[in-house]
Amino acid sequence: MNSQLFNRRDLIAYFIVAAIGASLQLVVGTLLQEWFQVTYEQALLAGYVAAFFIGFYLTKLFAFNAKNSAKTRREIAKFTLVSVLSCIITVYGSSLLYTFSIETFRSIVVKIPSSVKEVNVNKLVAHTSGMGLSFISNYILHKQFTFRNTGFYDKLKKLLNL
Repeated sequence: MNSQLFNRRDLIAYFIVAAIGASLQLVVGTLLQEWFQVTYEQALLAGYVAAFFIGFYLTKLFAFNAKNSAKTRREIAKFTLVSVLSCIITVYGSSLLYTFSIETFRSIVVKIPSSVKEVNVNKLVAHTSGMGLSFISNYILHKQFTFRNTGFYDKLKKLLNL
């Protein structure tokens, strides 16, 4: 891959934006599991959806120099396609890793010192790993597809008669 793909400025900006989204995913997922009767996968999905909306605008504004682009509608459509793939990687990748860790090892729960809060280490590591895999695919796809004129959007509009 060429050096333009992984230039320092875009990578750092995208990492900061992704860290904000990842933090939001963790907070939403954790709160949902504590407050409501939702499964691990449902909490991951809800956290991902919450981060999706913030992610588009932050990515457009701060990563890939797309803030002055007049193609927001096109970028939203492409961002959504990439995000669906990313969601599958995050939710099902994390779920598979979590299931594997429970079956292979044991459930590890740690109590935060001076607190009543317990952290399921298996879930935390699985979720962080899934987000890491998603980060790599997102960075490459957003840089090479979402915020670049590839002709895909025009072909899609033509196909859908829009």
